[in-house]
Amino acid sequence: MKKLFSIFGNPVSHSRSPLMHNSVFKHLHYDACYTRTRLEDGSKLKDTFFALGLSGANVTVPHKEAAFEACDEVRGFAKTVGVVNTLINENGKLIGYNTDADGFIYAISEFKSIKNILVIGAGGTAKALCARFKQDNFNVTVLNRSEGRLSFFHELGCTTHTWDTFTLNNYDLVVNTTSAGLKDEEYPCPLQLLEQILAKTTYVADAIYGKLTPFLQLAKEKEITYKDGADMLLGQGVLANELFVNSELEKESIKEHMAKSFLL
Repeated sequence: MKKLFSIFGNPVSHSRSPLMHNSVFKHLHYDACYTRTRLEDGSKLKDTFFALGLSGANVTVPHKEAAFEACDEVRGFAKTVGVVNTLINENGKLIGYNTDADGFIYAISEFKSIKNILVIGAGGTAKALCARFKQDNFNVTVLNRSEGRLSFFHELGCTTHTWDTFTLNNYDLVVNTTSAGLKDEEYPCPLQLLEQILAKTTYVADAIYGKLTPFLQLAKEKEITYKDGADMLLGQGVLANELFVNSELEKESIKEHMAKSFLL
């Protein structure tokens, strides 16, 4: 029987996930199909998941924390951060995982000598990345517009700042985890502040993929080595697909065909 998978988010029309996973299913002859589901209300996630008869799903902004709440059981790294981006239907129970963080570690593996990281934003993606960075003993600073969401990061052992309290340091890597630049021409923080930050960093990464965001454009103009979120997307996608197919397919084969989908 054909398995059905989807990605939940808002917006979701830009998502490459269907291309990525369907490429794997098609080329490795796995009887499954992957679609998109635009979801306005995160609290309806669980009902929608089962109403669609899904075997599994990915979750993108802004529903990663709602996905955590929706689960009957959360496993692995997702438990540490309270953020879920991959859902599995296990005998009628909703099981949650997080593959974002390991996907990002994979993406930045070619950046050398990273110790000090500045993360802009304090949502679900930031939580996952910062918790993972702390596991690897990076020094992490989190910069967010307001104080409200920073307590999680403070407890994690990160240095935390709002735009108003920020003091500049040297960074090896600056990461944008906000949605600024996804569907508009905004920067993740005020331009004057961003200019100062980029003058003090070696590398830049954006969780957004598929377009040169204003943030990355600025890094490019300053000749800073940068990455968009494509490698992170590939890394987390391979790990998610392994969960979808219950490890029935070879990881290297998944990666090979998923990587080819980025050329489409």
